[in-house]
Amino acid sequence: MQKVFDQLTTAFRKHEGVLNEAEYKQIVMKHTTLLEDSDTIFILLQASGYPIEQPNIGEYRLKTFFTPYKEQKYCVIDIETNGSKPGTSQVIEIGAIMVEGGKIISEYETFVECAFLPEYITKITGIEPEDLKGAPTRREALIGLRHFMEDAVFVAHNANFDYGFLTASFERFGLGSIGNPKLCTIDLAKRTFESERYGLAHLIDCLEIETATHHRAFSDAVCANKVMEKSLQTIPEYVKTTDDLLRFSTSSKKERRLKKA
Repeated sequence: MQKVFDQLTTAFRKHEGVLNEAEYKQIVMKHTTLLEDSDTIFILLQASGYPIEQPNIGEYRLKTFFTPYKEQKYCVIDIETNGSKPGTSQVIEIGAIMVEGGKIISEYETFVECAFLPEYITKITGIEPEDLKGAPTRREALIGLRHFMEDAVFVAHNANFDYGFLTASFERFGLGSIGNPKLCTIDLAKRTFESERYGLAHLIDCLEIETATHHRAFSDAVCANKVMEKSLQTIPEYVKTTDDLLRFSTSSKKERRLKKA
């Protein structure tokens, strides 16, 4: 489904955020191996968190193209795992906050049942094997996260790791792919303020973020949100919508110069 998400987003951006029936069907039927019709795929897209809507018959819109970034919901997420590869490792803790209008409006935090916890992971995180006994199963924890995220923008520090690991975990348990738009606070920080380094531990010290417990999921999610808050203070004026913000976060210096010109 990732190719469907990517191709749809490219097409929406080309057509000012709106696709007609023919344009939409051409993409979803070409880039999916599913046997469902285009209407069923639309439901699956929404269920995956992809921000698509159908305001009128025969018309499809990308919500992030029209939503002011200050009004957007952001799901800031961090995970702890018992290894670095999703094929041989698993999530052991999830921490997430839903942010809207600069305020935290809801929270999701859970340990995840795990039978094997390497000692070095305990040393890094402080999580003990006893913490994971009786915790929700991986499937239960992931379903809870899927419901919590809805179609908010997926935000994380080094988002490729969290997004990729969770996507693989979702697919392993038959929960589909993650279609939520992705925003990396490292990418955003590098384009909005100077720092010697952009790792979360360094930024916690640099920005004087208090009550942070590094390498614990919920605390790191809160800290990633603080980094995003810092970045949004110096966002260029030409960034108006959520889609503008997403593109700005991955833009080149040349692209930013042209926008300001």
